[in-house]
Amino acid sequence: MEKRVLFQSAWLPWLLIVPQMAIIVVFFFWPAGQALYQSVLQEDAFGTSREFVGMANFERLWNDPSYLDSFKTTAIFSVLVAASSMTLALLLAVMANRVIRGAGFYKTLLIWPYAVAPVVAGVLWLMLFASPYGVISFALQSMGLDWNHLLNANHAMALIVMAAAWKQISYNFLFFLAGLQSIPHSLIEAATIDGASPWRRFWTIVFPLLSPTTFFLLVMNVIYAFFDTFGTVDAATHGGPGKETAILVYKVYYDGFKALDMGGSAAQSVVLMAVVIALTVVQFRFVEKKVQY
Repeated sequence: MEKRVLFQSAWLPWLLIVPQMAIIVVFFFWPAGQALYQSVLQEDAFGTSREFVGMANFERLWNDPSYLDSFKTTAIFSVLVAASSMTLALLLAVMANRVIRGAGFYKTLLIWPYAVAPVVAGVLWLMLFASPYGVISFALQSMGLDWNHLLNANHAMALIVMAAAWKQISYNFLFFLAGLQSIPHSLIEAATIDGASPWRRFWTIVFPLLSPTTFFLLVMNVIYAFFDTFGTVDAATHGGPGKETAILVYKVYYDGFKALDMGGSAAQSVVLMAVVIALTVVQFRFVEKKVQY
């Protein structure tokens, strides 16, 4: 029998959700509406004059080769960040789930990076790879690899991917560890008695039962790579060398606050929002079919 909550007043349920709705309206719908409004305007840097231009800002974006290149850069960056951070987090969660003595200490160390701000993460990894004084850069040079993220686009991309993935590993680790701990040990013990190897037990029992967690983290990591990595990119490479690491969210900032193209920047933010919404819908439409609840 389904249990339902009965309110004495018809207005009480709406009153209870007013704080949450206010936050959503103020911090999501209002900025999104402002971006849509500014995307069809042409205005100066100081906002003293405005002119309605319709879809001209969007047409200018599709005719800009550097903006189209940023789509490719963002796609490569987001795939590498999501794949590497989720893979390493799952590996660490499996290892931490087996630790008995000192398990709390290991888990605490693995969670700490999540408290680091994206800008700080970018600066930390920049210092590690700063040539020729960075620790990792010095080690690479001693092995014959001349690391220079200021001139080499591949090195710059690798730097921001490592910084962004390192920042997100702790978040993924928490959910994977919680998912592993919710799996009944009786299933693992039964498979062990049947002679299944650890690798086979993981792929046939553990990983399918983790599919809801994996799907949730896939959606969250894609959103993270598209939106929350601006500080890391700005601190580590400033979108360079050239514009090789200028992902979409960084280009929105650069064109709006440095190039002072307010209308073009607003149009880019609308496109970025539409891309993320479309990716999320695709994930829920197709990827979720493979999730076993």
